[in-house]
Amino acid sequence: MRLIVNGESIRITHMGSDFVLIDPPTSHPPGEAFILLRVDESERQWKVKLPAGISNSSTRVALAISE
Repeated sequence: MRLIVNGESIRITHMGSDFVLIDPPTSHPPGEAFILLRVDESERQWKVKLPAGISNSSTRVALAISE
């Protein structure tokens, strides 16, 4: 699983219903991103909102589904 923010690919270590945990922590302002899920030969991608952005002091990132 990857979080794609402004073309940057960030590894997702865990995913919940309204958050992801990333590694390594990085800094991005609030905005939109994509989650990329790849299993074997299958790939799925969906748009999410980062209402609080990403802080380089935390690995937890809040998510909201983007319409």
